[in-house]
Amino acid sequence: MTMQIAEAHYITPRRRRVLVASRWCLQAAIVAVVASLAIWLGLAVREALARKGIQFSFGYLWNAANISLSEGLALSLDGVWPVLEPFSPSHSNAQALFAGLWNSLKVALTAILLCTVSGTLLGIGRLSTNWLVRNLCFGLVECVRNTPLLIQIVFWYFAVVLRFPPANAASGWLSGVIASRSGLFLPGLAVSEDAGLASWALLVAAIACAIAALVMRGGRRKLACLAAALVALALAAALGFPLSTDLPVATRFGARGGFALSPEMTAILLAITVNSSAYVAEIVRGAIDALPKGQWEAAASLGLSRSHTLRDIILPQVVRIVLPSLANRYISLTKDTSLGIAIGFPDLFNVYGTVSNQTGRNLEGVIVVMLTYLALSWIISACVNALNARINAQGGTR
Repeated sequence: MTMQIAEAHYITPRRRRVLVASRWCLQAAIVAVVASLAIWLGLAVREALARKGIQFSFGYLWNAANISLSEGLALSLDGVWPVLEPFSPSHSNAQALFAGLWNSLKVALTAILLCTVSGTLLGIGRLSTNWLVRNLCFGLVECVRNTPLLIQIVFWYFAVVLRFPPANAASGWLSGVIASRSGLFLPGLAVSEDAGLASWALLVAAIACAIAALVMRGGRRKLACLAAALVALALAAALGFPLSTDLPVATRFGARGGFALSPEMTAILLAITVNSSAYVAEIVRGAIDALPKGQWEAAASLGLSRSHTLRDIILPQVVRIVLPSLANRYISLTKDTSLGIAIGFPDLFNVYGTVSNQTGRNLEGVIVVMLTYLALSWIISACVNALNARINAQGGTR
């Protein structure tokens, strides 16, 4: 019998340097070609506009907006410090776009938190052993996923939110929550005037210790940080806690106190949360189904109940599987906030339309909006990828 031994191909250091340099040169050439095409396109558009007497410039962003927004905060400078203040017509067009971006972020971040929790519960319900729960979850997911989001937004606004009772007839429920045609009013936090600097310092220390407990890996260090957070909270309460609960009180035309959501924001938040929850539910359900069935059987053989198996064995693995898909869902959710224009919600896209109608700068405005949504998508993707890398690193060291 003849044995053939394959020769190992050895790459010399010089050859390796040449290969690395060629790869970098190829990538640099691709970037240069793309940049050249972008510059050529920009110059061609500018020249075409100039022939028609239209100037391409972003200088309009610093002109006074002279428009009104139903809600939104503008970024201003108080000396050298940036401050947020309610938007007014005297603010610039750039501040108007920032107010629209602020409104979009409010909806997007809140919907991300709500749809992650509700979608996970809905996905678990899709696999429930209870026939009624399983089919109710299935019906909700199928109904939501097979109807356009725009129609859902219109439904929640006109058929639900605007059907709430007037503010003076609305009753408080769920610890001070008031739902009326004027909006949704939630309990908020009020700053205590009697709180001293020491109580504020203890509250900040308690929050820092709680965050450190979430970040740390060691069990003893986590317990030490949690204990320090509880001690700091107790001392802050003894010295006069700096924050107190502010419950809304219904008035004739709205409510006083608490945290208020406009009818438009309430409708789009409900629509996007419910819509995204259905997609998150399918992502979670698919991830649970993808795990080997033997894990359920092994847990049952150890005497674990279905709820304990799901909580301690299945869901920790599901988190690592679903994060990339959730990143795509979060990006789509953030872009879906632009549909708020259908009900008059002053999101970024709606404010852009108003500003462009006032100034005639449609091309410049749409470039700003597109770059803003692109940056938001990159930020969300980077955050989820960092979380995914951290979770996988922790799982790999166990």
